[in-house]
Amino acid sequence: MKALSSTLILVLLSISLVSAFDQIDLANFSRCLTTQSDGSVPIADAIFTQKDASFQHFYQLRANNLRTLASAVNSKPVAIITALHTSHAQATVICAKRHGLQLRIRSGGHDYEGLSYTSNVPFVILDMFNLSNIDIDMRTETAWVQAGATTGELYYRIAEKSKVHGFPAGVCTTLGIGGHFSGGGYGPLMRKYGLTIDNVIDALLIDADGRIRNRETMGEDVFWAIRGGGTTSFGIILSWRIKLVRVPPKVTVFTVQRTLEQGATELAYRWQQVAPKLPKSLFLRLQSVPINNGGNNKTISVSFIGHFLGKTGKLVRLVDQKFPELGLSRDDCLEMSFVESILFWAGFPNGTSIDVLLNRVQVDRVYYKTKSDYYKAVIPRDGLETLWGTMMDIGKVFVQLNPYGGRMEEISDKETAFSHRAGNLFKVQYTVHWTESDGGICAAERYVEQSRMLYRVMTPYASSKPREAFVNYRDLDVGTNKNSTDFVVTKEYGDKYFGNNFKRLAAVKAMIDPGNFFKNEQSIPPLPTLPSH
Repeated sequence: MKALSSTLILVLLSISLVSAFDQIDLANFSRCLTTQSDGSVPIADAIFTQKDASFQHFYQLRANNLRTLASAVNSKPVAIITALHTSHAQATVICAKRHGLQLRIRSGGHDYEGLSYTSNVPFVILDMFNLSNIDIDMRTETAWVQAGATTGELYYRIAEKSKVHGFPAGVCTTLGIGGHFSGGGYGPLMRKYGLTIDNVIDALLIDADGRIRNRETMGEDVFWAIRGGGTTSFGIILSWRIKLVRVPPKVTVFTVQRTLEQGATELAYRWQQVAPKLPKSLFLRLQSVPINNGGNNKTISVSFIGHFLGKTGKLVRLVDQKFPELGLSRDDCLEMSFVESILFWAGFPNGTSIDVLLNRVQVDRVYYKTKSDYYKAVIPRDGLETLWGTMMDIGKVFVQLNPYGGRMEEISDKETAFSHRAGNLFKVQYTVHWTESDGGICAAERYVEQSRMLYRVMTPYASSKPREAFVNYRDLDVGTNKNSTDFVVTKEYGDKYFGNNFKRLAAVKAMIDPGNFFKNEQSIPPLPTLPSH
């Protein structure tokens, strides 16, 4: 079967949209939006339906996984509200609830399974992208950041104010702040300062009745839940108040690459023992990809990618002491400002202007399926060899290991809803990816099964009972519950994402959204009294 062309995908999508359009009284829905919003900024300018020529453009603009976008031909979006004012977001909640429409909230569009812009029932997309203000107060070393801002914009605006401040967020520069923060976003500062949510001190949340609540009015239980529990079960984040962190004027980054023939397996084995125990100032990621040099001449390239809060000389001495097998030299290292180090991590060439951080939309999109794991014990050498062999069989895959330890061990798994803390050596991301020329959506089943195969072969080495997963690497294989009301079904993925915090999250859900208005295939159900298991 040949791959569906982009044109055919759009045609099929349009047909499904028209079907949904015919079943909804959009005139009354639009009138409701106008009535409920602040007239100082007309909401009419923010409403897009499939009758509008730009509807498809806005629908696809922030749908970053072509696999989920192409499979959305059965989705039923009724309208997209590209909120231009906070009252537009409030009105969308009130009117969607009044008209029986499900609501999906999208900021950057990086939800790996597309749950922020797809559904199997009539629904409305609330696109927060235009609510992107960043207000930095250097006197208090804090900032208010709206949900639609990107990580790139946040880093840029901090750098405008200070060369010795940063924030421990991710390194993909088009991530929307709303969702990235709420699931426990992380980056190269995680071992020093923890996660995004560990540095959040307040938030503005729209509840299921359209009211705006801050930390005081939402209460500490809800504030706890939205830090790591994934906001879309509890409400809509309008903005986060964060505390900035201190960074030195110069940091050092480096990459050391080795193939299997150059001893990569032994280095990877040693990395697992060393990386989680390094000083907090050093973050050392391991990333591996298969290489085909022609015919059956396949190998694995393993990259050790580092970020050090300090200068090169001190780093080289540190690595020589703690991880001499790596053979790090000064020639491997680059000194730069913290904001420039974000460009390094994002894959931009050295010397690129930091203005690129203001590019808000991901351009190079592919089809992909991602899965995640947490490891509490070192993968033995034969386990690594199994991993390498499976990767070479798949071909289009990368595996990324991010070390824990440091600050991540010091924060209790009960302090926020994010439960993956002490006891974890590292977190793993497995991503199988492909393009239109590889078969596009028609090849999705084959590539998705390959990702599952890779996940299966690593079962003996990963965490268990439950096998933990990272909620920001959304994965419907972890479990689904389309009604979001069945505790037994929901617990399947709830425990994996949130560990022992799941029961408290379900109780908080009952407090803030007892009617279960905010729901998706992996949302948390409102269960104030939970059955024992």
